Amino acid sequence: MRWLAFLLIALPAIASAAIDAYPFPNEELEARYNNLIEELRCPQCLNTNLAGSDAMIAQDLRREVHRLLLDGESDQEILDFMHARYGDFILYEPRVNRATFLLWFGPLILLIVGAAIAIMIVRQRRAEDAPGLSDDEASRLDRLLEK
Repeated sequence: MRWLAFLLIALPAIASAAIDAYPFPNEELEARYNNLIEELRCPQCLNTNLAGSDAMIAQDLRREVHRLLLDGESDQEILDFMHARYGDFILYEPRVNRATFLLWFGPLILLIVGAAIAIMIVRQRRAEDAPGLSDDEASRLDRLLEK
């Protein structure tokens, strides 16, 4: 009875899992394929790579990556092809250009601006908290320094 309950629970999950069985002439090509589909993001899914997506477009893109690998394309050529077709979103690490400048350097700029503001606030508070010398204390200090 437990076995039947397990099958009823597990069968829908097993049936919906995407399994691509693409033939590769060697293990190196298969390793490159696996690296590429893990590096490319599914255009339909939110923050899911091609390897983990069950979307139809992800299946098409996995098939396209397989075809390009068998055609002898390099990893960089495949990434360039996908980038040209789907834009920066398909890459988990978008290229540095004018459109992605803030994405790459925005956190650093915010950190520098925040540190500068914090330093200015600390200096201002120290200046406000530092007691000034009265006229009597200033003249006494001058006499001590002259001796």
